[in-house]
Amino acid sequence: MAERRIDPATGTETVGHEWDGIEELDTPMPRWWLWTLYATIVFAIGYCIAYPAWPLIDRATTGVLGWSSHKQLADELAVEGARKAPMRLALSRIAIERLPTDSRLMQASIEGGRAAFKVHCVQCHGSGASGSKGYPNLNDDDWLWGGNIKEIHQTLVDGVRQPGNDQTRTSQMPAFGRSGILQPGQIDDTVSFVRLLARQEPANASATRGASLFADNCAACHGADGKGLRLLGAPNLTDAISLYGGDRDALTQTIANSRYGVMPSWGQRLDPVTVKMLAAYVHSLGGGEAYIPEAPPVAAAANNGQH
Repeated sequence: MAERRIDPATGTETVGHEWDGIEELDTPMPRWWLWTLYATIVFAIGYCIAYPAWPLIDRATTGVLGWSSHKQLADELAVEGARKAPMRLALSRIAIERLPTDSRLMQASIEGGRAAFKVHCVQCHGSGASGSKGYPNLNDDDWLWGGNIKEIHQTLVDGVRQPGNDQTRTSQMPAFGRSGILQPGQIDDTVSFVRLLARQEPANASATRGASLFADNCAACHGADGKGLRLLGAPNLTDAISLYGGDRDALTQTIANSRYGVMPSWGQRLDPVTVKMLAAYVHSLGGGEAYIPEAPPVAAAANNGQH
């Protein structure tokens, strides 16, 4: 170790260390750097006093200013809630079937529903609402339970096969193979006929045999023409849209073992306004149908034929 000495070239004292002839100068730090360091120390102390800083067992120090990120978020949400309150109030008062007649309210509902969809629905239906195997594509016009805004709203409120909800949408297709109603060869013939209905296979002997099997076992729900019945949630079999797949293997599994998909009853999980907004958004995706009011019953004539 070398002794501390004055470097003749710079006039600065060395630190007294030497490595292979190389010595280090004991150059003092610039004053501005030291004052910056002192300022940051003072700022840190002030910050710890003013704001939450030090963790304790079950909380943190609160700080003399009483600020917290939770309180800031609550305040911002309160401001946003107050801004949206008039719209939400109007939406709570309007009947769902009349919502499309109010363009301003409908547009606000669509935007609100878009946000709610990203939180609650994309897990099954996808970010673009195009669905996947077992989860319907909400962009087309193929609906199991009806596609006008009132029917969509009811499906959202009550769900599909939701346990514990007596009003839920429910359909129950028999497991024709597992229950022994149809034998494997009969199921194969029925598949051929269903694929013929969807124009996915040409007419053949198997489809001809399947036609009578379809009439005896399937037409009660899907209709003699195979176009389905929304009242029962029975799908239209004449198009190329199949929830679980339209290839032979997928159809064989569907007929043999049936399918029992479940959609949550959102009326039990979300507030009524949010459910309305979701209905508006789903209806706006491209496949929503127009709501046609039911014709009112004809009033009975009074005595003597007078009204």
